[in-house]
Amino acid sequence: MSPGAQAGSTRLEAIDAALPQTQCTRCGFPDCRAYAEAIDAGLAGIDRCPPGGAEGVARLAALTGQPAGPLAPAHGTEGPRRLAVIVEAACIGCTRCIEACPVDCIVGAARQMHTVIESLCTGCELCLPACPVDCILLEDATPGLSGWAAWSPVQAAQAQSRYRARQHRRERDHREQNARLEAAGASGARPQAPMASGQPVTAAAEAQQAAIQAAVARARALRGR
Repeated sequence: MSPGAQAGSTRLEAIDAALPQTQCTRCGFPDCRAYAEAIDAGLAGIDRCPPGGAEGVARLAALTGQPAGPLAPAHGTEGPRRLAVIVEAACIGCTRCIEACPVDCIVGAARQMHTVIESLCTGCELCLPACPVDCILLEDATPGLSGWAAWSPVQAAQAQSRYRARQHRRERDHREQNARLEAAGASGARPQAPMASGQPVTAAAEAQQAAIQAAVARARALRGR
């Protein structure tokens, strides 16, 4: 690696480390790393990260030489870190919030109540639109504190580590699935769906979807009373 490439890589890592790693996508990029890469390449401004707040902009300005300024309103405003809380009585166990959580801080199983591990929640809010029955609320976890005053470097590093572990697991699962399909195709055999409760996964998935839709209808009916 050339000295210039090494310097660029070092700056990219520093920019990435200056982001809070909430993976909220408010910056307009799919994750914090993608935003860091865009900043490093001069393709994005340093004013797109509400979780980092004004202190975050100042940190990025020092690293990039871009002038510090206010957050871009189009990407949100600075505020306290918010914690996702699942209303247990309304949860239908659809697992959609688990799939949406970028740091695996929601635990549960299909058709069972889910819960949020408070210490791991980044407040990204991505679970909210994923919930079909609107049973997830947000609570201020750091009243009076916002930006980096409400989020420590240790928490950011933990969130980054959990996000990367999740990404690696999803990539591994995708590779394994493709390998199974390729093996089945090479043998000329039709891929067999794994069994779940004595039925093919496709049938189980259809049944689960029907159960979810029925539960959604019941929950909305109850709210409308």
